[in-house]
Amino acid sequence: MKHLIHNISQGLVRLSDYFIALGPFGLFAVALLDSAFVPLPSSADALMLLLSAAHPRLMPLYAFLATAGSAIGCVILYYISRRAGGRALKKFSEAKQKRVKELIDRYDVLAVLIASLLPPPFPFKLFVITAGVFRFSVLRFTLAIVAGRAFRFILEGFFAVRYGSQAKQILAQYYPWIGLVVALALIAVYSTRNRLKKKEEAVVESLEV
Repeated sequence: MKHLIHNISQGLVRLSDYFIALGPFGLFAVALLDSAFVPLPSSADALMLLLSAAHPRLMPLYAFLATAGSAIGCVILYYISRRAGGRALKKFSEAKQKRVKELIDRYDVLAVLIASLLPPPFPFKLFVITAGVFRFSVLRFTLAIVAGRAFRFILEGFFAVRYGSQAKQILAQYYPWIGLVVALALIAVYSTRNRLKKKEEAVVESLEV
């Protein structure tokens, strides 16, 4: 069993090295596979930083390919989960399942968008799987993933171009806070919008009476 696990691990390392050698197309493939539940030793984030630092002018292309690959991978996982139903959630605790379902029910597409922004160890894939299992609108799901991942990869590319090899350390230190601030801002906008909408509805109802 250990020998099999070792062989699989070595195979993933070789596959990861192969994708790195492919440059932008490798970035697309890594982002797709990683989002579709096939984790690779070299993440799309690391490859995005590496390529953007080496070729700053191509950073927008890298961000586009990484976003596209990640979005397609997430949609694949969404449909796999949708087909599998509740079985897809078995590896997660009931408490986590319930919490994520409550967040999606409460914040709708915003919950998926914020989940796509936040870095590991945030359980992003649990949000993707939950959205599939409970048949969340695939169009709105995809738009949320694209928006969140685009923000993340463009930010990583910007830091890579500006700070070069130091970008990884800087992002490790500050990105969780950046993601948190953006998440809180989105929640504040969403909550304010809902309150204003309810007030407008109340005014309309009072005028009708």
